[in-house]
Amino acid sequence: MPRCSKRTRSGAPANGGEVLSGATAIDDHHHHKRSRNSSSRRHSKSEDTSFSVKKCLAWFKEYTTASEPDVLGPEGMEKFCQDIGVDPENVVMLVIAYKMGAKQMGFFTQEEWLKGLTDLQCDSAHKLQNKLENLRSLLNDPYIFKAIYRYSYDFARDKDQRSLETGTARALLGVLLPRWALRPALSDFLARERRYRVVNRDQWCNILEFSRTVDTQLNSYDADGAWPVMLDEFVEWLRAERAGDAAMPAAS
Repeated sequence: MPRCSKRTRSGAPANGGEVLSGATAIDDHHHHKRSRNSSSRRHSKSEDTSFSVKKCLAWFKEYTTASEPDVLGPEGMEKFCQDIGVDPENVVMLVIAYKMGAKQMGFFTQEEWLKGLTDLQCDSAHKLQNKLENLRSLLNDPYIFKAIYRYSYDFARDKDQRSLETGTARALLGVLLPRWALRPALSDFLARERRYRVVNRDQWCNILEFSRTVDTQLNSYDADGAWPVMLDEFVEWLRAERAGDAAMPAAS
């Protein structure tokens, strides 16, 4: 094997040193680049999760008009529902309104909007969409559900009336108690009995209690209980309807 010249051997470390120095510089460059990218990702993630009042108010303005900049009205509400992918009659909209402390159905004031969405830490449609399932789950808590049910009475009634119109009450019951077996019968009763043009607060609150304590067959109904007359008459009417159906001959 031929011997390496002294010049070659002495030059090798020098060349190797230059390569090592260059590699170190490249590694340092990539390290700083990765650090910047990592820092950028952390910053971006922080921006995504943080709440901005300014951004929240700018989002609100997307649904208002120049003539009423501080009130989100029916048209804006429709667009808001579209943006978060929720039907206006979905019960979760009632939960959102409850969180905002909204006073009138179909309207959010800027103050109500900021109060509710600050509490939810949402300043965009995307963030609110991510909270929808959590908001729906609140209805599984009987105490929170009762609070929302009672809140809905004042929220839905016309502000120039003390009581809730029967038609509105029937629609609300469909949203709040869709699986209550006696709801269709009560709705039918209220539609037929013209004297019940409105539902007062006591009647409204007792409907919820009735739905929780009286079974479908009405066996647990106590005629001597402190139920409003409207519910006493409903039970009497429903029993008569069922008795009439039972007496009818079966169709051949």
